[in-house]
Amino acid sequence: MQRRSFLYSLGAAAGVAAMPSAFAAKPLKVAVMFPMSGPAALFGPSSKDCTKLAVDALNARGGILGRRVEPIFGDAGVPPAEAAQTALQLWRGNGAEVVIGQHDSAVRDALVQVFDGKVPYIYTPVWEGGQCARGVYMTGETPEQQLGPVIPWLASTRKARNWYLIGNDYVWPRRTNAVAKPYIAKSGGKVVGEEYVPFGVNNFDANLARIRASGADAVLITLVGGSSVNFNKAFASFGLSEHMLRLGTLIEENTLAGIGVANARNLYSSMGYFAHLRAPNAVAFAADYAKSFGVHAPLLNGLAESVYEGFMLLEAIAGRAKSLEVARMDPASQGAHYVGPRGPITMHDRSVTQNIYVADVDAKGFRLIKTFNAVPSGQTCEV
Repeated sequence: MQRRSFLYSLGAAAGVAAMPSAFAAKPLKVAVMFPMSGPAALFGPSSKDCTKLAVDALNARGGILGRRVEPIFGDAGVPPAEAAQTALQLWRGNGAEVVIGQHDSAVRDALVQVFDGKVPYIYTPVWEGGQCARGVYMTGETPEQQLGPVIPWLASTRKARNWYLIGNDYVWPRRTNAVAKPYIAKSGGKVVGEEYVPFGVNNFDANLARIRASGADAVLITLVGGSSVNFNKAFASFGLSEHMLRLGTLIEENTLAGIGVANARNLYSSMGYFAHLRAPNAVAFAADYAKSFGVHAPLLNGLAESVYEGFMLLEAIAGRAKSLEVARMDPASQGAHYVGPRGPITMHDRSVTQNIYVADVDAKGFRLIKTFNAVPSGQTCEV
């Protein structure tokens, strides 16, 4: 698919009119918050590049409601209170009318309190579910999506029965594991161990010794960034990867690069996006990314791509609402639809139905091996 037809397919799906002869006088400032510092700063450059792709695409077909989109950036890699002050400045001080966030759940909860339903806030990464505030719209994968179809499939195809759960100690891993347990039980399996470690832990020898002694044949990993890299490298060095599978719900291209393909035997990842998806819109998006930023561009990955999806959702909801007011966007969000790099996306109850892809790893990196189409989010928020 050529770039022009790719842009048209997204615009048509969102119900966007043809590009006007001139933009409205006042640009639409969109605050985009992602980690520029801290442990997740690795995802900052690629998130900024995906913002540029989204903004260029939107402005090429007339912007949002006839207004040229202008991104302004804030660091979400800082503590929640500091990130909230940055968001307040972008909104009240710099005139942002919409906020798109790719950051952790603690920052999200702080921003929800600051905005208090007064500004549209689109939250894009993998998340734990449960957020139903006014004016908040989620595009990321939920545990129900990443695990609901995948755990039974691994039980059937790989005989995964005895699961060990390990994650960082905060809300996303804890709720992900709470969601996982019924799926494991219904698949005829059991949980043989569960533990949580602080961010910044580098030595996993004691954890791996417990995993080895537990009788596990599968490990669910909800570690983030460097923790995930260090754990998975040590997992392989302990010789566990030869007879025990791993499933990660936040192992994307950057994390895999840190782990190394040599350490990724029997490693599976469940995500809404991989950089090598072969659907036409995904191919066109990846080609645009490569053409725009060159061979030395940051690795394209699911977290960064989610920022692009945030802009597509904004276009879809605003196009239905004919407004950026939360009072009109909330009802318009029900059934909002577009087709983006991830495939068809439809919003229900503030979260989206989307495809879920499972990849394993070969010598070239991720290899797509299974697609679950149109998986519901499992969320039931009133709108």
